[in-house]
Amino acid sequence: MPLRITTWNVNGIRNPFGYQPWREKRSFQAMFEILEADIVIMQETKIQRKDLRDDMVLVPGWDVFFSLPKHKRGYSGVAIYTRNSKCCPIRAEEGITGVLCPPNSSTKYRDLPEAQQIGGYPRPGQLLDEVDEALLDSEGRCVILEFPSFVLIGTYSPANRDASRDAFRIGFLNALDVRVRNLVAAGKQVILTGDLNVMRSELDTLNVAENLRKEGLTVNDWMAVPARRLFNQLVFEGSVSGERDEGRQEPVLWDLCRCFHPCRQGMFTCWDTKKNTRPANNGSRIDYILCSAGIKQWFIDANIQEGLHGSDHCPVYATLGDVVNVGGGEAHLLDLMNPQGMFREGTRLREWSQKDLLPLSAKLIPEFDRRRSIRDMFMKKPSTTSTPTTPKPSDSADDSTDFETKPLQENKGVALETLDVQTQETVLPAMPEELPTTNSSLSSQSTTTTTRPEAKSSSKRPAEPPSQPKRTFKRTKTNESEASTKGSGGGFAQSTLKGFFKPKQTNVVPCTATAPSETSAFESLLTVTNTSPTGSRDSQADATDAPEASTHTISGSSSKQETSSSTQLSNYAIESAEKVFDPIQAKESWSRLQLGKRMPPKCEHGEPCISLVTKKPGVNCGRSFYICPRPLGPSGEKEKGTQWRCGTFIWSSDWKDRQ
Repeated sequence: MPLRITTWNVNGIRNPFGYQPWREKRSFQAMFEILEADIVIMQETKIQRKDLRDDMVLVPGWDVFFSLPKHKRGYSGVAIYTRNSKCCPIRAEEGITGVLCPPNSSTKYRDLPEAQQIGGYPRPGQLLDEVDEALLDSEGRCVILEFPSFVLIGTYSPANRDASRDAFRIGFLNALDVRVRNLVAAGKQVILTGDLNVMRSELDTLNVAENLRKEGLTVNDWMAVPARRLFNQLVFEGSVSGERDEGRQEPVLWDLCRCFHPCRQGMFTCWDTKKNTRPANNGSRIDYILCSAGIKQWFIDANIQEGLHGSDHCPVYATLGDVVNVGGGEAHLLDLMNPQGMFREGTRLREWSQKDLLPLSAKLIPEFDRRRSIRDMFMKKPSTTSTPTTPKPSDSADDSTDFETKPLQENKGVALETLDVQTQETVLPAMPEELPTTNSSLSSQSTTTTTRPEAKSSSKRPAEPPSQPKRTFKRTKTNESEASTKGSGGGFAQSTLKGFFKPKQTNVVPCTATAPSETSAFESLLTVTNTSPTGSRDSQADATDAPEASTHTISGSSSKQETSSSTQLSNYAIESAEKVFDPIQAKESWSRLQLGKRMPPKCEHGEPCISLVTKKPGVNCGRSFYICPRPLGPSGEKEKGTQWRCGTFIWSSDWKDRQ
């Protein structure tokens, strides 16, 4: 089967799960199946080591390698996921310069024995002096995997935010260029993937000439930008003005998407979400999959997946054929993507195992080592090994003697079982206080005799070791709490609806006769709704628990007043019970009030404007304003009389109308 490599700047590793179709299952395994990918390179994971979770690392059937920022929080980050059934890397490194150390080691990657190195490390004098090597690899921007057939580099290049980061950006791109050229010079094939934050040519952006004209620049000036010039010297068919730089006389990588779509316009991979430019496809192409010349013919397809949302970027993929040409002959790709002895002529000889994990694998992080996902636990087949069962003692004397000589664990199990039976008896309702104590003891003895006839037939009671401390059972504690909730009449306090209306009883004797009248009102209401035997039992319990003050004789006039008041209370209770709280109706009634809600103005299309806040430094920074809610058109500017964003602009402080 073909093998697909997908690169995607996810703008936060969990960000795609807020969009369709990822929000349905919200798992990385389901995401990879939708992408139909076998190797997934993610950029801008925006997590640190402490943010790793089981669903990120313990993905069934996948291995993962992270490069996370060392200091900055919620920044940068690269991850590479590999499907174990298709490919298995033989070496893995973090960083582009080789100055970092493997996990649990103090030796730098470039100082390891040659057999353990990926190679191609920058030599003295090849890197720029403006940026330190350790600083370049401190932001988690590169993961490198080596397969038997090629070296895969997943990277996230610094963006062009402001002039303060220009030196770091050029230093990182220079280190990337040097590492790729050194690997190719060493005879290794290279695949470079990721968000390079560089637009290669005019075809990779929209209306560049018009925008440059407004800034007073030309296309040649735009192509001569250091980052763009460096990138075009790295790829074949790149446009370079003037002579090439020293050490970059020859290109070494092919732009696969342009190989399959050389003249396609609008093949953008990134859009400005703040301006909502994606609907009009007003974006740029800054995500790439590049490969060296030796394996260019291995690829059978490459494209973008602009229909998949979940980030301000879209996925980009390239597909390798299942049979490739190597040295004039054909070979199965699976043989070239796995260690020797795992596949032969496309047929698996042995399964992937934990021994194939590399030191950089996230599955070897102490928090996740020797662990599995919850799904794997439930999918595991039950073991067929039979466990020995404890034999039950018989009535014979020999059996009873054997039972006494059993190991301590078996006798302990029987004792626990006996205690379970005794604790189950406490669940029964409490006996009335009037009964003698001897009756309760006899009933408990009879119950014990009925439940465990085997214990009576034994000649001796199993002795417990004196050193064995008595264990407290949680069930006894639960039964005590359950027993505490019972009323004095033997039933539960809230076994019926009446229990919710019943006031808590106190030791204070009521001085007035209003409480009995209110109780009688609720009783008259609940008598109609509750006709179960439980209800009658509760009413008897209430009659027993009534205070003595309620038994005094009351005059005829007062009894008539109580009757009339109880009738009024019962009618009020019935009316209130018939009313049902409707949350939708309540929400609508509150929304009608609006409570000073500010209504936004309408744009030229007659649609309510959206409110934004100025973030550009200056006198207006922090001020809010209203603009048209529609996205920008293909021109990238506000348009009048079209379906795209109009020129409506109103400061919030200037909008005084309230409705």
